[in-house]
Amino acid sequence: MLTLIAGLILFLGVHSVRIYADDWRTRQQQKWGADAWRGIYAVLSLAGLVLVIYGFGLVRNEPVWIWIPPMGMRHAASLLNLFGFILLAAAYVPGNAIKARVYHPMVAGVKLWAVAHLMANGNLGHLVLFGSFLAWAVADFISARQRDRRNPPTSAPVTKLSATLITVVVGVVAWLVFAFWLHGLLIGIKPFG
Repeated sequence: MLTLIAGLILFLGVHSVRIYADDWRTRQQQKWGADAWRGIYAVLSLAGLVLVIYGFGLVRNEPVWIWIPPMGMRHAASLLNLFGFILLAAAYVPGNAIKARVYHPMVAGVKLWAVAHLMANGNLGHLVLFGSFLAWAVADFISARQRDRRNPPTSAPVTKLSATLITVVVGVVAWLVFAFWLHGLLIGIKPFG
């Protein structure tokens, strides 16, 4: 459990600098340069992610059950993850109405992903992992919206129906690939198998 917690502290800590120390972050970027800052950020994030993956693997070997989720929660979680993948796609497809409406769709997608996994899994390792990501995503979303209010856009974003449709299609296809193939391959659990 300590490896998982250390990884979460490192990974989410790096991703929380903008939430809790945005002025410090700006000074460091100016001091080191944007590329060096991104490099440090990437290396620390990757190290944290490796610790999270390794630590979660260790925790999964000896689960401590807190509760047993009802069978229907797997289906509800799968549906929430579908919307999470669409939100993730919305972060990258320019000009889509979802991003214009949600503002920070990737963080909203992380929230859905975390809630979905908390609904479908009741052991301590899952609660620590997904609960941590949920807490971070809530804090990050609030922080991002506060920044938006301090610096509002001068005009409404231009959206296109085609971009929104592409966003939905990309999200659904990514979800299908992940749910029916990659989740089993990478995580060892098949949501639909």
